[in-house]
Amino acid sequence: MPATQPPFVVSSLRINQQRNALLMLLYMVIFGTFAFAVSGAFRAVRYELDLFGVIALAVATGVGGGIVRDVLLGVAPPLALVDQSYVLICVCAALVVFYAAPRIASRWDTVLAADAVGLAVFTAIGAAKAESLEAVPLTVVLMGVITACGGGIIRDILVREIPAVLTHDFYATAALVGASVYVGLGSLDCSQAVRLSITMVVTLLL
Repeated sequence: MPATQPPFVVSSLRINQQRNALLMLLYMVIFGTFAFAVSGAFRAVRYELDLFGVIALAVATGVGGGIVRDVLLGVAPPLALVDQSYVLICVCAALVVFYAAPRIASRWDTVLAADAVGLAVFTAIGAAKAESLEAVPLTVVLMGVITACGGGIIRDILVREIPAVLTHDFYATAALVGASVYVGLGSLDCSQAVRLSITMVVTLLL
């Protein structure tokens, strides 16, 4: 017969897994928020907005999707309005872009890559947040898409553009597929860290 681990060992392993998943989520949120805020700030610079406008668009893009998600899920007040670090990350991204836009623009491919990673990160985070609140699978998928695309939609509306996700961007489809993968992995008894990682990779590859 295979040896079984004592209950306290199993419990300790589960705690470690949960801690690792939480740390992973934290790093993902920081990176995703910064990446999306950078894309929002660049849109503001393109329209020659002043510093306040750049900050406003960076914040709207960085935390807009998460705020919409939390409102729809009944999380009040939304996390981004409780923890000031999210807004501060967006402000930092805005300042970097405002004062170093020409240098960053020369590396636009890097910015686009960061934006794609941000999409993958927010898709996974949105789906995980909805699932943690015991949402049904369809809602989990929708919240993944809204978290990933909501900020970009708000950004485009603020500069009076038709949201890119409704015209030519593949973002919404990639987020939809990624969030669906996250839900599907839930039936395979995968750890949270594995589900988040696979979701991000699938979304990014699309």
